[in-house]
Amino acid sequence: MINQQLLTPSSIVVIGGSNNIHKPGGAVVRNILNGGYQGVLRIVNPKEDEVQGIKVFHDAKELPPTDMAVVVIPARLCPATVRLLAAEKNVRAFIIISAGFGEETPEGAALEQDILNTCEEYGAALIGPNCIGLLTSWHHSVFTKPIPHLNPYGVDFISGSGATAVFILESAVIKGLQFNSVWSIGNGKQIGIEDVLQYMDEHFDAERDSKVKLLYIENISNPDKLLFHAASLIRKGCRIAAIKAGSSESGSRAASSHTGAIASSDSAVEALFRKAGIVRCFSREELTTVGCIFTLPPIKGKNFAIVTHAGGPGVMLTDALSKGGLSVPPVDPVIGEELKTQLFPGSSTANPIDILATATPTQLGVAIDYCENRFDNIDAIMVIFGTPGLVQLYETYDILHKKILECHKPIFPILPSLHTAGPEVEEFLRKGHVNFSDEVTLATALTQVMRTPPPAPPEIELFGIDVPRIRDIISGIHESGYISPTLVHELLNCARIPLVPELTSTNPDEIVAFAERVGYPVVAKVVGPIHKSDVGGVALDIKSAKHLRLEFERLMAIEGATQVMVQKMLRGTELFIGAKYEPRFGHIVLCGLGGIFVEVLKDVSSGLAPLSYAEAYSMIHSLRAYKIIKGTRGQVGINEARFAEVIVRLSTLLRFATEIKEMDLNPLLADEAGVTTVDARIYVEPTSGKR
Repeated sequence: MINQQLLTPSSIVVIGGSNNIHKPGGAVVRNILNGGYQGVLRIVNPKEDEVQGIKVFHDAKELPPTDMAVVVIPARLCPATVRLLAAEKNVRAFIIISAGFGEETPEGAALEQDILNTCEEYGAALIGPNCIGLLTSWHHSVFTKPIPHLNPYGVDFISGSGATAVFILESAVIKGLQFNSVWSIGNGKQIGIEDVLQYMDEHFDAERDSKVKLLYIENISNPDKLLFHAASLIRKGCRIAAIKAGSSESGSRAASSHTGAIASSDSAVEALFRKAGIVRCFSREELTTVGCIFTLPPIKGKNFAIVTHAGGPGVMLTDALSKGGLSVPPVDPVIGEELKTQLFPGSSTANPIDILATATPTQLGVAIDYCENRFDNIDAIMVIFGTPGLVQLYETYDILHKKILECHKPIFPILPSLHTAGPEVEEFLRKGHVNFSDEVTLATALTQVMRTPPPAPPEIELFGIDVPRIRDIISGIHESGYISPTLVHELLNCARIPLVPELTSTNPDEIVAFAERVGYPVVAKVVGPIHKSDVGGVALDIKSAKHLRLEFERLMAIEGATQVMVQKMLRGTELFIGAKYEPRFGHIVLCGLGGIFVEVLKDVSSGLAPLSYAEAYSMIHSLRAYKIIKGTRGQVGINEARFAEVIVRLSTLLRFATEIKEMDLNPLLADEAGVTTVDARIYVEPTSGKR
């Protein structure tokens, strides 16, 4: 629970505060004082009479009633101290800096639980234990540095790790990224990252609150809560980026399907973030770079102009943007020639616009004005400007400052000379700007931002899905394992997922009769072995009854064979859709090219069931092989709408059948007319079934 005593305490006591600012107890007192805290600050220390100019209480029993306590004493002493403060001193918020709890030993976990029990009993908020503290404009209750510049419209940063939070702050400060609050939740015994997001969502004020949230997550304890409140905040106008570090333990049952081999807890995270609209980052630099991007006006298109005084960085930036699907288009050559008359001889206006190392501040301003007002096909401007140390850049960066304020198109400043032009860059940042010192890091982060879809709608696509029949079929399965082809077909028919005509039998006469009825050529497959191709269990392009009978005998002789399946042979692009149930997250749905490509290339994208059509299209478009799906080099593309429809229908089926743990539709055959399932397998674990 998050309360006002935690956010705006009128009085704070530091239990274990000291004069030694090189230890947490002294550092937290220093930071609270330097942060301009306006309430009453109290200190408890049995060995000191005065700490940093504040008269000290030798025992917590001597304290008057106090709103919040910052506890910096050995773990073994914390439970009794918390109970005393809560029961006798009316403390209703605790920040426990101390370590030595559940992150270390079972005994520490017991101490931690004791503290939580006390806080729950008295309705007190608990941050930690094992954290660096809480930093807001009201109080700087942290023991670490750096202390970033605080701004009501700066970033809200929530971290599951104290040390990592410090390193992320280091990365952010040198970029000029400003903060509104920093939450270090530590062990998160009561208040986790999801709880902080919930509070920010439920109390969001569009006029006063920060609209940028950065997250460093080590454990997603409640995926549904994270999804709901992150998506809600983004719909309210916020932008969220996150790192998810580490991965959960693999499932206890060895994966036997293509999906099981590919899907992982990381796939679940990817799917969750996609559904919520969270920009996923993979490093501290990327997270803080995305945070800086979020502080700039939103980009309305994918076309960028690069204004540079050095050719190399301009080329590297162009390459990185193009690799990410963004564009550095040629500008109007006539207007470009006009611009060139106002630059030094040798300048280039082809985009990148190279104004040369000798360019004046005025020429930089002119080049930006042309990108803003004359080049209509440009959506945003990137400015690269450093120095070899021959001149100072105060005037140049002042021009850049003014253009950022004047222009409607976003301007991304790339100022690489952090050492040589350090004072000039610092002055530029003090004016409220951010700096992207590395152009390729910027392009990579920008690609992630542009690729992240908006939050998915919460509605479930139910049209044409026979939910009661799905539940009847699933309820009738009592043993864990791969279900029969007949049941697979029944389930897919309930979701109106197209299936190739087929028959499964142990009778060769029935097999031949079916083939005669649907027409040759046909395909014959062994039923029983899990990976048919590995045992030679597939026969293609069978064109006669004689050939079919021979293949029937061969397939039935394969070890583990129980039946033979015969299908009408279709042609088209092979696709893949799979699903795996991930505990706490639900079903992860994967899609990509089918056949052997799914495991060889591992070019798949993931989504969290149930999926909307927008999510399905986003998954398809994010594939590296999307050009094949769309159609390339004269080849006709597949029916993308039908592919998306099958993904959505399958995800809805899964929403009402959590007993399904793995599923493969591989391959599906697709052409411009439609998409048909050729092979499907479903692994079920009934709630009461035996494994």
